[in-house]
Amino acid sequence: MAQIKAAITGVGAYVPPYILTNEELAKMVDTTDDWIMERIGIKERHILLEEGKATSDMATEAVKQLLEKTGTSVDEVDMLICGVVTPDMQFPATSNIICDKVGIKNAFGYDVNAGCSSFLFALITASKYVESGSHRKVVVVGADKMSSIVDYNDRNTSPIFGDGAGAVLLEPDTTGLGLIDSIMHVDGSGKQHLHQVAGGSLRPATFETILRRQHFIYQEGQPVFKAAVSNMADVSVRMMERYNLTSETLKYLVPHQANMRIIEATARRMGIPKERVMLTIAKYGNTTSATIPLCLWEYEYDLKPGDNIIISTFGAGFAWGSTYIKWAYDGSKIVK
Repeated sequence: MAQIKAAITGVGAYVPPYILTNEELAKMVDTTDDWIMERIGIKERHILLEEGKATSDMATEAVKQLLEKTGTSVDEVDMLICGVVTPDMQFPATSNIICDKVGIKNAFGYDVNAGCSSFLFALITASKYVESGSHRKVVVVGADKMSSIVDYNDRNTSPIFGDGAGAVLLEPDTTGLGLIDSIMHVDGSGKQHLHQVAGGSLRPATFETILRRQHFIYQEGQPVFKAAVSNMADVSVRMMERYNLTSETLKYLVPHQANMRIIEATARRMGIPKERVMLTIAKYGNTTSATIPLCLWEYEYDLKPGDNIIISTFGAGFAWGSTYIKWAYDGSKIVK
């Protein structure tokens, strides 16, 4: 019997309509368009401004689009996993809220939080259910409303993050296409360099933590930069060597969109030319859990069955990994 692989059979995405440009951001914090482009490579980012809207609302739109594009009914979905750093609330899981808003009634699901690697960790987790034969249609979401935890008085972090959501459908494949292999790692000692100080059980919210602005993103740029470049490149090179992939046989590197310099350094170490690297950072910024599915959504039209792609991510934790995928469908035939 042929081995079952979990294949991506569709991609959906959503970004809110409001665009925060560098010029507008420069009116809020001491920065400039030139500084942001040189240091980070971000031109604009989408921000969810609607009152009463949260991560699940963006995710719901992405999932609805995904189901419509793939001709999948809500009753066919067996499972929904959401990679997320900014859940609607501590509980219930954002995945449950998404299912309710979409109308998915016959599935179970939960959230996965691995920082900016949340989507990839969720994707790998979901693939095991498909490979086991227990589930046939699994939706994997990556979504974050990063603007809810960004301090717009902080020059170092406010230009980086945006809001957005993406979703993919996983289905079984026995032709050799789908998720082939993954290399995943965590190193908890890196937490000191990238975290949210207060709001968890270690430092519950108090009047003092709010006054000290400790419920926003805290990041030390240099340690995160060095760790991201070395770890993303190392696992991706290992994956290329494991399957004898080269810059000629690899269709695309799909890197987490954290910083253009990190992306460029990772690609150089892998020997991948810029035209083989998926890039959305300039128009969306770092949407954390959503960067990978947004890349796949943007480049879907250029992907064909059998194309080799490597996803590479790095996030708070530290948590990082690389996944090798043989693409399963002709994206040029999809009407967006």
